[in-house]
Amino acid sequence: VQLQASGGGLVQPGGSLRLSCAASGPTSDTYAIGWFRHFPGKEREGLACISSSDGTTYYSDSVKGRFTISRDDVKDTFFLQMNSLKPEDTAVYYCAVDQTGSYSYTGVFSVASYDYWGQGTLVTVSS
Repeated sequence: VQLQASGGGLVQPGGSLRLSCAASGPTSDTYAIGWFRHFPGKEREGLACISSSDGTTYYSDSVKGRFTISRDDVKDTFFLQMNSLKPEDTAVYYCAVDQTGSYSYTGVFSVASYDYWGQGTLVTVSS
């Protein structure tokens, strides 16, 4: 599975961005899709996850109410809509897929739950 993330860029505080992640390859066995971000010097932070089986969504406290994860199964693309962005949201954002079902017992926001990762897209929130 190859993942191609896009949609990052520079946005002012309070603004919005929508990140996309296009998947190619054998995606039929995907159990969950996640979005993470990485701050320099820190571990990747799980932000949002959506279950492939029933569409259940999960959000970290840091983004709940501001970010929305969604998917387009026809196009094998999933999204992270980010609203009310803050300077502290500045980071490299990554999409990832779980193709073994690990997320249900390792944790929806555990890096170890995900098997394939996109290359990352930089989001900068600044005036």
